[in-house]
Order: sequence, then structure tokens, then C-alpha cells
Amino acid sequence: MLKYLSLLVFCLLTTGSLLAEDGYRLWLRYDRIANEDLRTAYLDQLRTFRTGEVDTTTAIMQSAMSELRRGLGGLLGESIYPARAAQNSEGASLSLQRVGSDEVAAEGYRIEDADDGIVLSASDDAGFLYGVFHLLRLVQSGESLDGVSVAEAPRKAIRILNHWDNLDGTVERGYAGFSIFEWHTLPEIIDQRYIDYARACASVGINGSVVTNVNANSLIFRPDYQEKAAALAEVFRAYGIKLYLTARFSSPMELGGLETADPLDPAVKSWWTEKVNEIYERIPDFGGFVVKANSEGQPGPREYGRSHAEGANMLAEALEPHGGIVMWRAFVYNSDPEADRAMQAYEEFVPLDGKFRDNVLVQVKNGPIDFQPREPFSPLFGATPETPLLLELQITKEYLGQGTHLVGLAPMFTETLDADTYQDGKGTTVASTVAGLAGVANIGTDRNWTGHPFNQADWYAFGRTAWQPSLTAKEIYEEWATLTYDGDESATNTIVEMLLASREICVNYMTPLGLTHQMATGHHYGPGPWVANLGRPEWNPAYYNRADSMGIGFDRTESGSNALAQYAPEVQAMFADPKTCPPEYLLWFHHLPWDWNMQNGERLWDELCRSYQEGVEGTQWLAEQWAGLEGQVDSDRHREVSQYLQVQQREAAWWRDASIAYFQSLSGLPIPAGVPEPAHNLAYYKSLSYPYAPGIRPQW
Repeated sequence: MLKYLSLLVFCLLTTGSLLAEDGYRLWLRYDRIANEDLRTAYLDQLRTFRTGEVDTTTAIMQSAMSELRRGLGGLLGESIYPARAAQNSEGASLSLQRVGSDEVAAEGYRIEDADDGIVLSASDDAGFLYGVFHLLRLVQSGESLDGVSVAEAPRKAIRILNHWDNLDGTVERGYAGFSIFEWHTLPEIIDQRYIDYARACASVGINGSVVTNVNANSLIFRPDYQEKAAALAEVFRAYGIKLYLTARFSSPMELGGLETADPLDPAVKSWWTEKVNEIYERIPDFGGFVVKANSEGQPGPREYGRSHAEGANMLAEALEPHGGIVMWRAFVYNSDPEADRAMQAYEEFVPLDGKFRDNVLVQVKNGPIDFQPREPFSPLFGATPETPLLLELQITKEYLGQGTHLVGLAPMFTETLDADTYQDGKGTTVASTVAGLAGVANIGTDRNWTGHPFNQADWYAFGRTAWQPSLTAKEIYEEWATLTYDGDESATNTIVEMLLASREICVNYMTPLGLTHQMATGHHYGPGPWVANLGRPEWNPAYYNRADSMGIGFDRTESGSNALAQYAPEVQAMFADPKTCPPEYLLWFHHLPWDWNMQNGERLWDELCRSYQEGVEGTQWLAEQWAGLEGQVDSDRHREVSQYLQVQQREAAWWRDASIAYFQSLSGLPIPAGVPEPAHNLAYYKSLSYPYAPGIRPQW
């Protein structure tokens, strides 16, 4: 008897753990609607559906119908069915209608409350799929369908995730486990996670996935790896997602046995043409290549005296007959100690404007350095009118606390997209100058996909922003919080407030007042503003803060590197005078004395110290807000987020203390009232090592 009782207890405990909120479902949580009146109203409107003349046998339409049944079945607590053929003109409350592209644009959809029920219209299969996800989002959120009238189409054609995943399963700058792509077991084993990944991407409008790292490996072009990639492409295809690969420029030598990778060499051109043809034989809708070249040791055309345009065009020529594209990254810099790293992408790519083939896009990071907590927008945006650009954003938090800090990135995304370049007059925003968006993914094998539960919000925010760049960060986070947590309106509002404030909090305790790249080098985990001994000057945090006994900051005005001259005159006027420069960019553009009088009357040193303290206090506020939600969100995720917030508070204080200790050693000024003395001396902070930091191999 005791044996069976123990087994019963085990089963109950196991069942309970299976039913717990572990985050795997992301924002696609189709739980039964608790409000019975609302559920009944939805049942009246959505219990059955008819497809009319819409062909539902295609792969994408099968995905759309499967999602519709799954979503509404879960939310309404009853299975939904297509109307019988004999009743095809009546009795169905939801109907699908295919229309021309003159009525609904490609990938777009329309949802209307018509005389004969709710009508979902689209001109292509992808539009129906996206429309289904929008309809489910409305029902999940409890929005009334009475009188509903929604018409949407993506503003950007390219909405793509860049996975920095290696073929050995590791993820560069990944903080949520290993790669979800298991190359060892592909193509035979199709993990359910591949399908759920594609569902999640499609639900927010992402239509492309680059499954390999920009620090590329030539092996991906071997026939066996092509078969594996083709298996992934088949999964993605059913959700309107194209598969892309990264191309290592030296592949003709490493894989093809050639003596050169010169893009003008006929043998090199022939090798790439044959290789591209092989790929399209296996993946007919293959999207194309992302290329990192002549950057951080990656091979490229400049090794042969060729330009970026000549390198990109060679690949583009091979892809063009198949409709493929080349996304050529503009992340380049050299080790000239006299050069300003922030200027180098502009210097290399603006002279090439108009020299790229039509199927080449130059992929540009949001700022001119490297995914920092805050940077001004890259001067390349708007400066190459004859060359289409992609905006590259980082969803993974390489420089923003990595996997442990709550930092909502939607405000950073919208800050960049809304920035006015003035390159073609007032109103020439970054959003208006780019052909699409690419996001460096934060996805891994962690059960909840992203490590920190709130990191899911950034995956969601990237997709929604890429679909509709005019969405505000608040609108996006309201959607995500409503779909992801079951709290009431006040709980949702608290979560949204936390996400909206968190990025500025992070900026304050890491890089306030326009400082940048102050992270310890290599792993970028924790502060290291004193580091100045690395072989390349632009790898040193001290290179960026330029702090000495006289002052702090990088002079990018006419008296310094003159990087400011790369912007339009209106932008230059905004930043040129330190007396009127927005404080958040002050030390990015100016080197100023420690006792400089800020616009608010404070001296620079005191304002710098208080900014660090405000950041620390901000993490305490985040923890207090989340603690107040106990009982309003599920206990599992509440406990997990609480633990992460404890880590964030500790590390924010570490950032504050280490940074102030270093800068005070140079300024010699007293720490202002209200800011605590560092817990340790500078030597202590310099002595710390981090063998457990992500991406670091522990040493004895």
C-alpha cells in the first residue's frame, strides 16, 4: 500500500511541475478565458469558420489553420470546426476571404466585423497566417470583436533574426544556454522546438532566420550540412520564414581547395556560383547570405586589394538568378591608434554608395560603435541614398548585463528608429532610411528560451518593431505583458513601467552621460574603465572615456576627431556645443573638465557620481515593484525574476563603486552627498576575475 501511495504522491508532484509556468509557451499562452461572459461572446463569433475558395492545403495555410484551431480551442475551451460544405454559405461565424494585392498588400491582412460575421482577408498565404496571429492576440487580450476593423501590412520587407550560433552548439554572446539547432541529429530529427520557434517568430511578423554565426564556418557549405539546413528550411517554410546562412569569405580556399578567395578571380566566382546552385537545389526559397568581412580577423576582399562592394557583388551575382540577397555587414574597424573607431564604417562605405548590386544590402548597427547601452545613431543612416541599408539591433544583451539584468530594449529600438538624420531634410528618420531590420537573437536551449524571463519581451519587441516601426515601446510592452502574464490591469501596468524604465536605469549604472564601452574586455562582463593595455587601442575602455586628471570624455567635435562632421548640419548643431548638447550624449562628443558646469547647475563630477547612484536606486525600485506583484503573477516566474533582480542590484552597485573608485583616482574630488563611498578600494576592483562569465573557458 505504501508503494502505491508513494507512486501517487510522485505522480501528483510531477503533474504539478508539468503544469507550472516555465515560460516555454512565451506569449502564445492559449489558456481558457476565465470571464465566462466574454468567452460566450467569442464563442458566438468564432465557434465555426469557413474557408470559401481559399486553398488551405499549402504548408503556410495548414500552419495558419492549425494555429487557429489550437489558439481558439484553448482560449474558448471548445474545439472549433470548419462549416460543413452544405452550410458553406451560412452558419459559420469566421470566414476567410482571398482578395487582390490592390486591396491588401503582400503579407498584410484585414479583420472586419461584417454582416455575416468576422472576416479575415488577405492576398497571400503569409497574410492569412499573420492575420490569424493578430486575431488570436485580440482574443487573448480580451478585446471586443464587435465592430472590429483592423488592416495591417508590414512596413519593412526584411524582418530577420541573426543567430550567432556555432556549429558545435555554442552561441557567441548567448546567455540562454546552447544553440537550439542540433546539427548532429539533423536532418532526421526534427525537434518540436524548431516548430515552436518558427511559430513564435511568425506570431510577431519575423520572416527570416540566419541560423549560423557571423564569425562563419565554411563547413556549412558541405553537402551534409546543406541537407541539415534544408530540413530546418522546410520547418521554417510552413511559417513564412526564409532560411539564410552566413558566408565565410575564404570558403573557396578552406572548402574548395583554391589558392585564393579574390572576388575578381574567375575560379573563385565559379566556385561560389556552383555552391549557390547546390544550395538552391536543396532549398528553393533560400534567402541568401550574411557576411562579416575584414572585421575582427574575419577574411574579406580587402586582403586582395578589393573593396567591400567588389566582394559583395561577387556573391550577389551568384545569388541574383535565384532571387537571393547579400547582407554585407558594415561592422568594420582597424587598429590605427589615431583613428576614431566611431568614424570608420562611414569612411569605408559612403564612398561605395551606388557601387553595390541591386540585391546587396549593407547591414548597419544602430550606433557607430557596438551595441552599447546608449549610442547616437550611426551616421551611415541616410548617407547612402543609392545603397539600401538594414538596421542591425542586438536583442541579446552583450553589453547590458548579459543574461542577468532586466533591461527592456524596446526604448532603445524606438530611440534609434525615431532619430532624425536630417539627411534629406527634417523628418528623415532612421526608420525611413532602412529597407529592413535584423536582430541578433537572444534565444537558446533554456526551457524559457531566453534565460531571464523578461528577455522574452525583447524578442517580441524586435518582431513587432520590425513589422511596424511606428509602434511605441509602451504599446509593444502592453501587448507582451498582457499576453505573457495573467495579472490584472494594475499588474500589467507595473510590468510595463518596469520595462520602460529599465533601459535608462542600466545606462545610469553602466555608462552615464554619454560614456561608452566601459565593460571589462573580452567577455564584456562587469566594469573595466581602467583597462588600457590591450594590443588594439579601440578594445580598451580607457580609449573611450579618455579620463585623466583634467577631465573625461571623447572629443568628437572639430577640435577632436571631428566624427560629428559625418552627420547632417542640423545634427551637428544639436551636439556641437557642450552647453546645449543633450546630457545623455555629453561625454560621447566632448572631453570636459571634472568641474564643468552642467545645464542643471551641477558640476560634471557630481552629476556623474549621482547618475551611477540613480542607476543603483533604479534597480532597487525594480525589485520593489516586482515584489509588489507577489500573488498577482504565477509563483514560479515571480520567484525566478526576484532572484535575477537580486543579482542585478548587486552588480549595479559593483558598477557604481568600481567606476567611481577609478574616476575619483583621477579627478581627486570628493564624492558628493547622497552617494556612498565605494565598498572597496580601486585595487580590489582591478583584481577581480570572472572565470564564470559566459563565453569564458575557466583556467586553473
